[in-house]
Amino acid sequence: MVETLEQAELCIPPLNTSCMSTLVSPKATFIKTLWYYIALLTVMLNLLVVISISHFRQLHTTTNVFLLSLAVSDLLVGVAVMPTAVALQSCWFPGKITCALLFLLGFTLTSSSVGSMVLISVDRYVAICVPLHYSSMITTKRAKICVSLCWICSVIYNLIMLKNHLSQIDMFNPCSQECTVFISYISGVVDFIVTFFMPVTVIIVLYMRVFVVAVSQARVMRSQAVAVKSRTQTVVVKKSEMRAARTLGIVLLVFILCLCPYYSPFLAGEDMTADGSSAVTWLFSCNSTLNPLIYALFYPWFRRAIKIIVSLQIMQPGSCKTKIM
Repeated sequence: MVETLEQAELCIPPLNTSCMSTLVSPKATFIKTLWYYIALLTVMLNLLVVISISHFRQLHTTTNVFLLSLAVSDLLVGVAVMPTAVALQSCWFPGKITCALLFLLGFTLTSSSVGSMVLISVDRYVAICVPLHYSSMITTKRAKICVSLCWICSVIYNLIMLKNHLSQIDMFNPCSQECTVFISYISGVVDFIVTFFMPVTVIIVLYMRVFVVAVSQARVMRSQAVAVKSRTQTVVVKKSEMRAARTLGIVLLVFILCLCPYYSPFLAGEDMTADGSSAVTWLFSCNSTLNPLIYALFYPWFRRAIKIIVSLQIMQPGSCKTKIM
């Protein structure tokens, strides 16, 4: 009788040895519900970021172009990747093509997020280390071009990485009711270098340079006496730039910590089979939830924008000209 009840709760009847049977339990149901709420929170928070930067003219800066790219990536993770990962644990089995496209979308969003992080680091480096050339080097038009190239390269790169898997879906995934992708050790090493090691190295080097310059500037400011009014205004600008660099530095640190466990199998010399539902995958996905929370904690303009959006003042004529910063 007990065996009959357990069999009734299985998503996949154990008819094929290649198929993994999933037991539905109250604990699993609770975890799925929790993940759905996290996905909803991710969508809401990143949607607020996208609306804020897109609507208010004062936020149409080059730095926020890169933040907008990251927020769009995080929003799509909450809209598509997170709910799909939960659905795969809820006895929903997509077709082979749908499964492959879901992984292509998830990998592309990962690469675009990494690219956006690198662009943010370069932006902060130029703003802090060579401020006199910032307005000429980093223009809004160039920022938009860089973001577009980042997304295009992410799609092309992941199509190449998943080419073998997409062309031989049935061989890599013998069970028709499973949605997994097999990543060989060689492909994993290449992806680790391109998507993790190189970008993280660039980010760390740039931010080390940024904070070295920040410390030297702080010492100069403390050693100076009463400054002229114009010089005082310059100091205020530098303080705002450093505040932005510090906040984005926290975002980058959280990103690296969330991404490290994902590549741990490759560092251990192992192949990896991703099913979109592992704790490591969810840890990386939760980075999309943490980013807007960091903005809310450290960016006053984001908190002001949220109040205006939630109170529906954004619907009033001329609200886009509201002073946010």
